[in-house]
Parts: sequence; C-alpha cells; structure tokens
Amino acid sequence: MELTPGYKQTEVGVIPEDWEVQPFLKAAHIANGQVDPKVEPYRSMILVAPDHIESSTGRLLSKETAEEQHAISGKYFFDSGDIVYSKIRPYLRKAILADFAGLCSADMYPLKPASDVSPEFLLAIVLGHRFSKYAESVSVRSGMPKINRKELADFSVALPPHPEQVEIGKVLRDVDALLEGLERLIAKKRDLKQSVMQQLLTGKTRLPGFTAEWGVKKLGDIAHIKTGSRNNEDKVEDGQYPFFVRSDVVERINSYSYDCEAILVPGEGRIGSIFHYVDGRFDLHQRVYAITDFDADISARFIHYYMSRNFGAWAMQNTVKATVDSLRLPTFLDFKMMIPSSLAEQTAIAAVLTDMNAELESLENRLVKTQDLKQAMMQELLTGKTRLVISEAIHA
Repeated sequence: MELTPGYKQTEVGVIPEDWEVQPFLKAAHIANGQVDPKVEPYRSMILVAPDHIESSTGRLLSKETAEEQHAISGKYFFDSGDIVYSKIRPYLRKAILADFAGLCSADMYPLKPASDVSPEFLLAIVLGHRFSKYAESVSVRSGMPKINRKELADFSVALPPHPEQVEIGKVLRDVDALLEGLERLIAKKRDLKQSVMQQLLTGKTRLPGFTAEWGVKKLGDIAHIKTGSRNNEDKVEDGQYPFFVRSDVVERINSYSYDCEAILVPGEGRIGSIFHYVDGRFDLHQRVYAITDFDADISARFIHYYMSRNFGAWAMQNTVKATVDSLRLPTFLDFKMMIPSSLAEQTAIAAVLTDMNAELESLENRLVKTQDLKQAMMQELLTGKTRLVISEAIHA
C-alpha cells in the first residue's frame, strides 16, 4: 500500500514523518514510593480515588482531603500538571489532569509528563481509543481488570512536535468547555422544567386567561386501564411498531394491539418512575399497564405529566411485596388527581411542558453529537490523520 506523501509506517501505524514514536514510560514517568496520609502535610491534601473521576471526560467529580476520607494506608503524591490515571477497570477511561498537588490511591498512577510532552496531549492519549483498547486487552489477564507498570512500558505513543501537541490540547480543551457548557445548560433547563411542573400541575400558577375551578378525579373514573399480553421474547429488532416493556427502553415488534392515545406504566421494576406517552399503534408487555380511552374532557398529555410527577409516591405506598415490588390494578384505579375542570387549560399546560421537553431533547441530542465529535476529533488528531496549522511564531 502506497503511503501518503509526508507520512511513514511505524509500529503504531501510519503517522506524519515529523512525529516520533516513544515508549509510554519515556513520555511519562510514574512516581515511586508512597507517603503516609495520616501525617501533615499529606493529611490535609486532596485525595483522589477512581470513584472521584467521571468516566471518559477527564473531570474530577469531588474533592475530599485524606483526613476527611479517613485514609490510613500509603498513597502516591502528585503535582499540579501531572496526569492521575486509574489503573483498575481501564475500560472506564478514568483520568484527570491535576491543577493542584495532592494524593491518589494505590489504584491509580500519578504520571508526570516528560519535559517535551504537553500534559493536555498526554491526557488525550490516556483517554483516547488506542491506549484504552490496549489497556483493556492486557487487563483481562487478572481477576480485577487492571494494567501494571510492565504493560504500560510495552505501550508506545506517537508524539508530534511539542507546539502541535499544545495546539491539539487546546482544541480538545475548547470542545470540553463546549460540552461542559451544554451540560450546565441542560441541568438548568431540567431544574426549570421541574419548577414549572410544580407550579402548573398544582395550580399555584395559572396560565393567562384561565380561572375555572380545579377538581379531584380518580384515574379509574376518567380512563380505561389494562395490562398487555406480550412477552419479552416477542420483540423483534427493527420491528414495525413500538413495544413497551418493563423498562424505559422502548423495544420494537411487528404486531400491534392498540391504535390510540395512551400512557404506559410498567407494573414491575422501577416502580413509579417510568411513564411513556404514545399516540398511534403499539404493543405492550403483560406487566405493563396501558391507560387509554380518556374521557372527552380529559387531556391524556396532561395526565401523563401529572402522573410522572405525582404517581411515584402513591405507587410506592401501594406496591405488592412479592419477589419484586409490583403494582396491581386498584393502585391505578384509585389514584386521585387534582386537575383543571377546563380541557383547554389542561391542554395549554401540557403544551408548555411538551415544548420544554422538546427543547431539552434537542439540547441532549446536541450534547451526544458533540461527544461523538470529540471522539472523532481525538482519533484524527492523535494519529496525525488531521493536522493543525501551526504558525511560524509558535514554532519559533
């Protein structure tokens, strides 16, 4: 196979000619020796364990000192600018670039980048596809999946010139900032939605133009409730119709027993926490309840939102204690709701919440696409398939 001009074949694959292949433990040094977390200054330092790091993102989720964690066994010390990498369960891809000096557990490696290696670039390597797949492959040899020092020493990395490493790190950091911004926005939108639901579904806040009284109704008095007849074995990959089972995952099936507007609630599993709304053809599991045939003055959408907020507590008070918690028909029939007497107000409230859901879904889809984009960018940038334009000033 003819190589693209400017590229060369190496043990790590085809890379640019001005890149260098190095053993991993030449690009980074692992600290030796442990310190006592019971004495100062170590007792007051932040102690990082694998559980404190988010999978795949390079983010530290919490900070607690060694004293707060009642640490007694030996720990490793790391400096600001070091990579702290979890050597256990490497498939979780847990690593951070520390911006403080602290301690890490014996389940982690403190990696100090060599002088010609950018810390952000090294973090990208550790979180990247090639390193993670290697770590996974060698870790399966032991009862607890983990990678040891010898296995790290056997891994080789492809390093661009230092200015390009720095630029790659900046690009990936910018994408991380975008991801964090999206996650903060999604969290705010979710909180706002919960607040709006609290106000609108209780009548504490009324939409403009609505003044009619609210009244109490039982679910069994305004709709028909019945379980399905299908089993999990009936699902078909890429089936024509949605198939509602005892989880929030909607399967597919090639039959349908219903063609209507409905609310679907599992009677087993995560009791009172899963609510589906559907309008059309569908089928359902024998332990999933279908709420259908709503009275003419009732909005199914409104009931769906009302139940998603209020039914859980009622359900947990009325579960049948068998092998697993389960719900029986009377629990649904007797569920009481305070709802607007006006169908128009029910519909208007449901429309507000549906719009908020659509906005949240759009943001969540954007987040997933951005996460996928970052992974694709890492694959391209860490292999040299895509090169960044480095100015002469940076080279100088």
